[in-house]
Amino acid sequence: MPINYLRGFTAPERTDATNRRLGRSLAFVAGAANAGGFLAVGQYTSHMSGIVSSLADNVVLGDVSLFIAGLSSLLSFVLGAAASAILINWGRRRELRSVYATPLAIEAVLLLGFGFVGARISSSIACCLCR
Repeated sequence: MPINYLRGFTAPERTDATNRRLGRSLAFVAGAANAGGFLAVGQYTSHMSGIVSSLADNVVLGDVSLFIAGLSSLLSFVLGAAASAILINWGRRRELRSVYATPLAIEAVLLLGFGFVGARISSSIACCLCR
């Protein structure tokens, strides 16, 4: 059944097969978000090492606007990671069956929203893709 297939992504206990399916799915989503971010704003958004490197370049070159955009991307990544950790730990404390479902659902909604408005946004929205 499709619902059992989807539950395998978020269940706290998974088999090797469900871990591989989850890994493939998350890699696909990350690649799609990265490609979409590049097409929309002209920069890759899912590689924080690249963001930090461009931060350093922009400081040396004195480009304040790009530095601020890169810094906001980095901060968005850190805040997103913290929010995911809080949501997962909240689910664990309440012994929910699918502790990963809430952060994954929120990410799905945000990516869907970006997909609908991606062509009409400026580069300042790139921080929304930094997850």
